[in-house]
Amino acid sequence: MVKKAPRRTAQRIIETSLSLFNRFGEPNVSTNLISSELRISPGNLYYHFPAKDELVNALFDQYLAQLNPLLEAAGDVRDVEDAWFFIHSLFERLWEHRFLYRDLNDLLSRNRRLETEVKDLLARKQLAFVQLIAGLHHQGALQLEGAEREAVATHMVVLLTWWLSYEYVRNPRHALEEDSADQALIGGAQHVLRLLSPHLVSGSREHLQTLLAHYIPS
Repeated sequence: MVKKAPRRTAQRIIETSLSLFNRFGEPNVSTNLISSELRISPGNLYYHFPAKDELVNALFDQYLAQLNPLLEAAGDVRDVEDAWFFIHSLFERLWEHRFLYRDLNDLLSRNRRLETEVKDLLARKQLAFVQLIAGLHHQGALQLEGAEREAVATHMVVLLTWWLSYEYVRNPRHALEEDSADQALIGGAQHVLRLLSPHLVSGSREHLQTLLAHYIPS
């Protein structure tokens, strides 16, 4: 039987840091805690990541690598079921790196790279939702013209970006724990998708209501 090669130390550091950041919040996790969790020396951790911001940036790169291909597929959305799958998939990527959203204001205040790149990410999300709306309009599922598309897309971006912060404020002890994932993901996706409901044509609106009835957060 061929043994699997052991994970490289840098990858183990990234995986453990993500788990700890998601669970406790990035500001509450020290590099000493990370090295202790991994049972490696602080010097070993510093060899791979000389500063905690470098760990955060590595995790942000990982997040973008997962998110960007999905955003680029927004123009392929053709009906409300496609839209549901697209938005729920966005929330899945977001949940996997939820510390970025839970601690966003704190991170932006001291990480210059994130200060710039998060603004770019918001712009890409905006473009993705405009493309989603345009695709539904082109297929006759939705009626929404001109500047109203930009406005609705902005509302969708805001709700997507700050949904987990809202959930955390409502229930700080449990909202971002693993056993709350379904409620956070399904609830967030439903609220974002419902922003399109007033603009859907008859048939598509009823289809959306039927679809959402099958996905009720636990």
